[in-house]
Amino acid sequence: MNGSGRHNGARRSDPVPSVTTAAAPRSDDLASRQRRYLIMMGIRVACLPLAVISQGWLRIVFILGAVVLPYIAVVIANAARQPRHSALSPVAPAPRLELPPAPVAKDRIEH
Repeated sequence: MNGSGRHNGARRSDPVPSVTTAAAPRSDDLASRQRRYLIMMGIRVACLPLAVISQGWLRIVFILGAVVLPYIAVVIANAARQPRHSALSPVAPAPRLELPPAPVAKDRIEH
């Protein structure tokens, strides 16, 4: 106990955020962005040989895919999830039960 009569590890009366309303971890967001980037780069790599072996308008589509996809992939990979400002909702702590004050004994001398 400290000088105020409370334990040092006593609970605070501040509201505690609920874990169930917390946002997903940033590592999940990063893994998702990396996965999308790799998929788009895989499509780009597939566009390169297809542009060589195809003819006509399909060749132009594959060339455009090989040229434009890197830019789109980088923009999407760098677009991080925006944090939600009201993602956490406070949870009121359970009320603490307290004993009533002890009756003052008549035979005790108070200082």
